[in-house]
Amino acid sequence: MQHLNMQNQFKLIINGQSCLGEAGELEIINPATAAIAAKCAQASIAQVNQAIEAAKQAFRSWQRSSHEERKSILNKIADGIEQHAETLAELIVLEQGKPLALAQMEVQGAIGWTRYTASLEMPVDIVEDSEQKRIERHYQPLGVVASITPWNWPLMIAVWHIMPALRAGNVVINKPSEFTPLATLKLCEIIQQEVPAGVISIVVGNGEIGEALSSHPDIAKVVFTGSTKTGQHIMSGAVKTLKHLTLELGGNDAGIVLPDADLDQIAKRIFNVAFLNAGQTCAALKRLYVHESQYDALAQKLADIANAQNVGDGMAAETTFGPVQNQLQYQKVKALIADALAQGAKALSGDQIVPEQGYFIAPTILTGLDESCRVVQEEQFGPVLPILKYRDIDDAIARANASEFGLGGSIWSSDLKAAQFYASQLQCGTAWVNTHAEIVPHAPFGGWKMSGVGAEFGMEGLLENTVGQTVHINKL
Repeated sequence: MQHLNMQNQFKLIINGQSCLGEAGELEIINPATAAIAAKCAQASIAQVNQAIEAAKQAFRSWQRSSHEERKSILNKIADGIEQHAETLAELIVLEQGKPLALAQMEVQGAIGWTRYTASLEMPVDIVEDSEQKRIERHYQPLGVVASITPWNWPLMIAVWHIMPALRAGNVVINKPSEFTPLATLKLCEIIQQEVPAGVISIVVGNGEIGEALSSHPDIAKVVFTGSTKTGQHIMSGAVKTLKHLTLELGGNDAGIVLPDADLDQIAKRIFNVAFLNAGQTCAALKRLYVHESQYDALAQKLADIANAQNVGDGMAAETTFGPVQNQLQYQKVKALIADALAQGAKALSGDQIVPEQGYFIAPTILTGLDESCRVVQEEQFGPVLPILKYRDIDDAIARANASEFGLGGSIWSSDLKAAQFYASQLQCGTAWVNTHAEIVPHAPFGGWKMSGVGAEFGMEGLLENTVGQTVHINKL
């Protein structure tokens, strides 16, 4: 971490100015050591209100900026992220825990998503163009957007929230997770260098700060990524002023392996998408259904891959698997594993030696369990994968769909036609064939059921940051 200076650099940004927090300092824990890694400014509710007032003033002129101007600014922001890529990656490892190579991928993803968003053209739909009249459908910016981001992919998800909002002509106030604010503070510092004062602000704090931001009457839209429970609370608070919402919430994604699948081809892929970011990914594969004819063989292959992982500090060159991000989540995942074992499940992996300090759990493959176990019913959001046996594919589909969540799902097979047919029966916002958790900036992503409202990415995601306006023009 020789590139980072942890002294006096993590401040809020309000109305174009770096400032200390009126609520003191927040201690940031390194999950690889469970020790304090840095301190950053913590906002007061009064500072949240200041940020909103500054954003309202900035919106008056920012909404009138041209599309070409905004596109140019987003590309300059992407250049800035690129210039600070090394620092951003190290900050992500420090606060979130993922291995450096994965943090570097997160930074590159942030650059790519920013440039893609810059490339989008805001559409004008021609509804009618006759001799008598012309009717056009335009898309106008909403105003002040509140962005509340989680701790698992702190930089990437902030980019997903902020860039489409700015591209559409909105102004943004971000509240990052209090567990992982550092990389997002740096991102907003980069953005601030390219935009007028008040167009971007960042306030750091606990749920009280998020509540003050998301419930404020002058917030036009809230975009939130996180738990379903918090999303429900935000949705309830939006009713009074009918705020626009984009909510990307929890998931308990199922994958189904058909009997014809080539296990040697898919085992490593399944492991990677189930344990991406140590399983701390909304759309990671979280339940795996395997036909009884291949159950034992695939479970053992996955266990062998799990047992070969090098669990440790993300900055160590040999590390392939990082820690759980925070103590509360660590305790939850440990409890889910213990509950499954108490009900008769068998752990085929997870007993390798891990560092004593920090929130480390080795990747754990569980077999011999059913849907009655909490580890199957609940979103684990950690390094554990329950593998369930099925005999009939229709039964497997029904069991996969028997969840309150509907974020993603996947079918694994050598028969692409059959796989696509069964994928279409999964009740989820994104269905994959022979992969999972794979996202691209040009394909919309969102959840069904309790997994969310609205969509991100692509033109659909951009237009979620606008309000439609139909213009009727009579040709005199």
